[in-house]
Amino acid sequence: MRTGVVIVAAGSGKRMGGQRNKLWLPLAGEPILAHTVRLFAAHQDVDQIVLVVSEQDHADVLKWLKKEAIRLTVVLGGAERQDSVRSGLGALSENCTYVLVHDAARPFVTREQISDMIRKVEHDQATIMAVPVKDTIKVVGATGIVEATPARESLWAVQTPQAFRMSLLREAHEAAHRAGKMGTDDAMLVEWLGHPVTIVQGSYENIKITTPDDLWFGEEILRKRKGE
Repeated sequence: MRTGVVIVAAGSGKRMGGQRNKLWLPLAGEPILAHTVRLFAAHQDVDQIVLVVSEQDHADVLKWLKKEAIRLTVVLGGAERQDSVRSGLGALSENCTYVLVHDAARPFVTREQISDMIRKVEHDQATIMAVPVKDTIKVVGATGIVEATPARESLWAVQTPQAFRMSLLREAHEAAHRAGKMGTDDAMLVEWLGHPVTIVQGSYENIKITTPDDLWFGEEILRKRKGE
């Protein structure tokens, strides 16, 4: 059994408000991207990493990797995240039985959580990391009127990594591509294919850095973990 990882880093990071991809912003003195890639590269159960980047960032990523003692494959992403993941899957070795898909902007997932996901996917074939929603959620229509209030205990906020049997995720992506189906995450495509997806409870610290406030919170997470 071999496990591959697709790290998706092809977004533009527009909500961060900068001119450059947010993944180059410093977090504890290192680019966000560095924290994420190093974590997976150091994991004993990860056999291959594919990093999916934008054409704009391609040269900078290759330059950065020359300074790192990390072996991985770099491929170009597509117009949508789904296109980028499909590109990453195509670059993984056929020897990989399982694949984890992870957002590069989530640098706070832990080694133990990655191990939990790998163990879980070996049994369930499709599993995602998520946390229970803390707030009451309202479904609001186009006119601004509340249409429904889902039971909070049934709602989970989805994170990454998401883990799948390689053949299953490839099948889901190819079927979605042929049908023109777009999903907000990879699990949605597997669900659409009719396969059950299970959950591993994640951590509220496993945030996705999207806005400047997230960057500040991320610094606090690192300080907490260092015991400062």
